Amino acid sequence: MTNKPVGSNNQMESDVYYPSPEVVAAAHVKEYETLYKRSLEDPEGFWGERAEELEWFQKWDKVLDDSDAPFFKWFVGGKTNIVHNAIDRHLKTYRKNKLALIWAGEPGDVRTFSYFALNRNVSKFANVLKSMGVKKGDIVTIYLPRLPEQVIAMLACAKIGAAHSVVYGGFSVEALAERIEDAQSRVLITADGGWLRGKIVHLKDIADEAMARQPTVETCIVVRRTGQEIYMEAGRDYWYDDLMSLPIASPICETEPMDAEDMLFILYTSGTTGRPKGVVHTHGGYMVYTYTTLKYVFDIKDEDRWWCAADPGWITGHSYIVYSPLINGATSFMYEGAPTHPYPNRWWQMIEKYGITILYTAPTAIRGLMRFGDAWPNRHNLGSLRLLGTVGEPINPEAWKWYHTVIGKERCPIMDTWWQTETGGFMITPLPITPLKPGSATRPFFGIDVDVVNDDGQPVPPGEEGYLVVKTPWPGMLRTIYKDPDRYREQYWSKFGTMYQTGDSARKDEDGYVWVIGRMDDVIKVSGYRLGTAEVESALVSHPDVSEAAAIGLPHELKGNAIHAYVILRAGVEGSEKLAETLRQHVAHEMGPIAKPETITFVDGLPKTRSGKIMRRLLKARALGLPEGDTSTLEQ
Repeated sequence: MTNKPVGSNNQMESDVYYPSPEVVAAAHVKEYETLYKRSLEDPEGFWGERAEELEWFQKWDKVLDDSDAPFFKWFVGGKTNIVHNAIDRHLKTYRKNKLALIWAGEPGDVRTFSYFALNRNVSKFANVLKSMGVKKGDIVTIYLPRLPEQVIAMLACAKIGAAHSVVYGGFSVEALAERIEDAQSRVLITADGGWLRGKIVHLKDIADEAMARQPTVETCIVVRRTGQEIYMEAGRDYWYDDLMSLPIASPICETEPMDAEDMLFILYTSGTTGRPKGVVHTHGGYMVYTYTTLKYVFDIKDEDRWWCAADPGWITGHSYIVYSPLINGATSFMYEGAPTHPYPNRWWQMIEKYGITILYTAPTAIRGLMRFGDAWPNRHNLGSLRLLGTVGEPINPEAWKWYHTVIGKERCPIMDTWWQTETGGFMITPLPITPLKPGSATRPFFGIDVDVVNDDGQPVPPGEEGYLVVKTPWPGMLRTIYKDPDRYREQYWSKFGTMYQTGDSARKDEDGYVWVIGRMDDVIKVSGYRLGTAEVESALVSHPDVSEAAAIGLPHELKGNAIHAYVILRAGVEGSEKLAETLRQHVAHEMGPIAKPETITFVDGLPKTRSGKIMRRLLKARALGLPEGDTSTLEQ
């Protein structure tokens, strides 16, 4: 990639990185504007053509039914099953023997699955689930570490028409029990444990306590991973490998034809208060949307080795570890453990060993690895990489540039994707052909009409901050909140009526690039000025001594709010009053005196969700001595 400075008043927007001619020549999409314009003018034609690339048991009568907005329906009357497109159709081609999944365990064990082998395992487990009484329309709760069995269980549920509710394997007893209760699951799939940072995570103990609170679970299937002694209740608990060796686990299982609007899965997302929301996604629209976004944004080719370093327990893992890579016929890599175990070069070692061509991860992981310096990645040949990606929160320009220079060797465009659990797939994202500005998610994906508006729903001028909204429906969107349609309408559609409210603030620049600032509650108003926490944090991280930062606003008599910052320093740097003052002046220099933090506290770690987002509201609650609210997503 080449970089060219452009004139701008905003330091964040001072660089543009242009893709190389080789990258552009190889891309699936070679021109954005014409196709984007067409996708907005004729969304039904555009999405109908994308859907035609996949297989359907019965073609749809209508691409979009908006008669009961905001309860939109896509591919109405169509019959399919996401597993048919993720596995079955590949078995009729050369992909039958292609690797679908390469899995590495934290202790060093490796397993691989061709599409043929994956199908065999999914079919066997689907028959096991049937023998346990699971039928079309049931919801199965999955509580597993990052194992192939997690992927197999999800696909087996979908294959027989049951919905899955995956609960991330680091969640607490309370979070798991709540999700089992809401879904009324009769079957739970878990493991004896998992490996993380060289230690065993005791999943079965947590599952036992959750089942004691929620008697709906009749059957618990346990994957043998760590081998430690665990409690197994007779008549309820069964070993996965024992069941898979029984005659009930036939390797032949028909894929259930599903209506396009039948529920594929529920994924619970926590609010700051109240019960977690069960976001509902369906077979047809979600399938078409995730398939298309991965194909175009990451330019998936047959020879690629794709690594989405998320967990299947999050929407990133559902969409971009499990479903869309398989629908695209890709080879995925999956790793069980922590990026720094046993040393900070674990990821770079695996990229070299397995020839990974595309890495997709979170800014928090990049910042965490950046902290250990350039020497660790420079020990390895990362020449197989051709594209990089980020997800989860806005990436600060300093981390973007490190990722681009040290990991991508200035060759690999960075696909900085903005999207949500609710959206099903990428919404604002570059393509490999897009000129990049560090820190911006760039332009909307095809068919996505986004805007930045004020309280009255009117577009704001370039450079001005407002509410990020989506003005038209898209196939991957959530259909409702499970058992709570009123909450769905209230949460996402009440403020602007026909526009989907994302809950994020953003601004557009003169080129139409979108800069996502953060959640609306991550904006601090200081003396009448609205400052995004992400912007303050980026200013802090741009100082060479700072590895990571979190900014919060606390009440102030004169200013209304004052900024308080928490800073993690790079390895070998000591915190001091002098350094704190230097950092305060650095922020003032980067952003103006109004943004200067009132206090800077040096810390060893920050409270984060298990998907890597900093929990600023928790820092604020602790600073003010208030209750911490729902902490079910907090990393332990």
